[in-house]
Amino acid sequence: MPKELISTGRIAQNRKAHFNYQIEEVFEAGLVLQGSEVKSLRAGHVSINDAFAQEEKGELFLLNMKINAYSKSSFFTPAESRPRKLLLKKKELNRIFGRILRKGYSLIPLELYFNHKGIAKIKLGLGVGKSMIDKRETEKQREWNRQKQRIMKGDRY
Repeated sequence: MPKELISTGRIAQNRKAHFNYQIEEVFEAGLVLQGSEVKSLRAGHVSINDAFAQEEKGELFLLNMKINAYSKSSFFTPAESRPRKLLLKKKELNRIFGRILRKGYSLIPLELYFNHKGIAKIKLGLGVGKSMIDKRETEKQREWNRQKQRIMKGDRY
């Protein structure tokens, strides 16, 4: 296996998720992948920044996750941003569906990774979108924490 391929660990992370959403609950789900998508994931050719999960016919699908085509694949390459089925337990699905039907709740991917067995998993956060005021408050709190650390350390700006 080439060195540039990832065998375990984080593949992609949605850094803006905690800034744009107030995450209340986190779920771990499996993904249904086709063909060379796993090799493309191992090469790190994926983006989850614009992705979100949505319910269709009693199942949960991840939309707008872009997995670029694997360069060394043969004739069959799946579409880059096709809907991908998420694998969750029935109890978790029912809990998620109940929350998503409420106004303002969204299911956002936080992190895509390979577990210790080498299986692709995705961490999903269930939360509410933040308003501009909430985002400013988060930024102020972060800046205040930095200043506190500098003062405690003894540095002067």
